[in-house]
Amino acid sequence: MTLPFPLSPAPDATARERGRLLFAGPVTFLKGVVAMSGLPPADRPEVCFAGRSNVGKSSLINALTGRRALARASNTPGRTQEINYFTLGDSAYLVDLPGYGFAEAPVAVVAKWQALLKAYLAGRPTLRRVFVLIDTRHGVKGVDEEILTLLDRSAVPFQAVLTKADKVGAQAREATLAQVRGALQAHPAAYPELLLTSSEKGDGIETLRAVISGIA
Repeated sequence: MTLPFPLSPAPDATARERGRLLFAGPVTFLKGVVAMSGLPPADRPEVCFAGRSNVGKSSLINALTGRRALARASNTPGRTQEINYFTLGDSAYLVDLPGYGFAEAPVAVVAKWQALLKAYLAGRPTLRRVFVLIDTRHGVKGVDEEILTLLDRSAVPFQAVLTKADKVGAQAREATLAQVRGALQAHPAAYPELLLTSSEKGDGIETLRAVISGIA
């Protein structure tokens, strides 16, 4: 029996090299955006990373680009309060969205950046795919469901990326994969493959690079 939402297969040599070249080239921080009016021109495809606070977005972006401090990693949930734009050469944008859910910030500040997040997801014409990060230790939670539903309504395709896969054993990992597969079946915008990654160990990084290069 074929499982729903199988893991993305390892890329072939051509796709792997294409992904390597995309991220080996210039990757630079462009700007932090705090309002829709500050978005750069919609003149190239973009992919973005979304996830609840402290899911490991910054660490994953740093692992993808091979640059330790490109995206600011922090142990303080909710530290990123802007939409951060990075350029992948001249061909695409990589976008780091504010963490959603619990954040150690005033309620008004949280509400403002959550509104910006929703406006961006619903209204960016060049957004090709959202990578929704799910902590392998926890699976899909209620706060994730809110974003997944928003993506369905906005007809924005998204792909689930499980992070911190090295932090759990094989049995727990399989249980989380089963839980995520079950949750995603209710979401028509979900891309039908999962990505399993570890920023620390490098697992899944080549595959994710290849997927992004195929979109960009």
